[in-house]
Amino acid sequence: MAGVHLGLLLLLLTSCASAWKTFVVPHSDGQDDTPGLTAALASGNYSTNSTILFAKGTKYNIFTPIKFPALTNVEVAIEGNLSYPDSISTIQDIVGASGFPGSWFTFTGGTNVTLRGSTDPNWGWIDAHGQAWWDAGQQTNRPHGWAFSKITNGVIRDLKLWKPIGWNFATSGSSNVHIFNNRIVAVSDTDLGSIPHQSPGFSAGGTDMLFENNYVQNGDDCLTVGSGAKNIHFRNSYCEGGHGLSIGSLGQGGSVADVQNVLIENVVMKNSLYGARFKSWTGGNGLARNITWKNIAFDNVMFPVYVTQNYWDQETGPLPNNTGTNTHIQDFLFENFIGTINDKPGYVEGSCVTDPCWYAVPGATGEEVIIFDLYPDTARHAVLVLMSRILGAAATNIVARHIVAATETQSPVRVMCNSSTITSDVGFECWDGLFIPTQEGLL
Repeated sequence: MAGVHLGLLLLLLTSCASAWKTFVVPHSDGQDDTPGLTAALASGNYSTNSTILFAKGTKYNIFTPIKFPALTNVEVAIEGNLSYPDSISTIQDIVGASGFPGSWFTFTGGTNVTLRGSTDPNWGWIDAHGQAWWDAGQQTNRPHGWAFSKITNGVIRDLKLWKPIGWNFATSGSSNVHIFNNRIVAVSDTDLGSIPHQSPGFSAGGTDMLFENNYVQNGDDCLTVGSGAKNIHFRNSYCEGGHGLSIGSLGQGGSVADVQNVLIENVVMKNSLYGARFKSWTGGNGLARNITWKNIAFDNVMFPVYVTQNYWDQETGPLPNNTGTNTHIQDFLFENFIGTINDKPGYVEGSCVTDPCWYAVPGATGEEVIIFDLYPDTARHAVLVLMSRILGAAATNIVARHIVAATETQSPVRVMCNSSTITSDVGFECWDGLFIPTQEGLL
């Protein structure tokens, strides 16, 4: 009998130890609310089996960055509204100081971590007061927004970002993460010609990630997939005003890139500079493999499909001499694109700060639905070439299929493609001329 009582006691103690806890972040009007949360996190009481709640009906002041410790089975619920400081200089001083973690909200690792916003349209907003930064053209010491780093089994859902200063969500080093129903509104509402520079929506790093049902209005990439990313799926989303669904940039400074298994599908691109884009630096190394963009509707987009292996910083001078290496690409597919090309004469996209603009393509007319700016012998991986020779089979490495486009001015749709850089049918006549689909492009 004593053994039974002891067993029940141990079970009770275990149950109490593992009981779910809730910490409601305290708020004081006019004061920084970060220290109250930081103190609770430092206690270690809420790093496991806990909800950290920013309560609905409360307007929190996040005047200093929040850095979360490693978490296990923790939900961070943002049901109230959060505000950065509205002073540019205050944030710049914090970002420029030693010890700044890199982002205003930083997750440093953990397992089973959920970052949840609110479905209430009036609550759960995070206001970074980015308009003042954009109007001032201020790009010094800007903070990144959310670093969801080194998380295994994570969720980011229902967050709403209002006028973020710059970069938004990054998932470097994380795995098995579901990112859905988030909203990013980085849109200027002044007549000063200001735009949210360098405000990518989602920077996908890590492995095994699903992004879906997200809504992004910004001035940079809607999605950017960086080196080391594998098994990335982005679908059923809306992107407006930015720089496209991008892989890269890869290979900067000769670094070795590795991106594999990316599927981007069922996305609307509106008033964007690019639709689907791949960019690797001149002189880069490594491999990007098995990348698919499909079912893309584009409206008023300057470059619907754009691939370059000759990316460089045009503000530093002309295209540098290639060192003989470039990031290889293998098995790229662009399928079921339909929409309109922005070829309006004299149009200049808001991020243009140089003459010519950083996105200018020598020889382009503005009527191109596809630009393949490839480097010789890199659009087909060497191993694949060897296998195709041994097996006697043709290997398709980069193909555009079922592309339907019209220009805003009703001019004929064109392409740019250097046939000396490819060895297979890319789905259209590879030349600098009219867009003429081939048999491969009609399959």
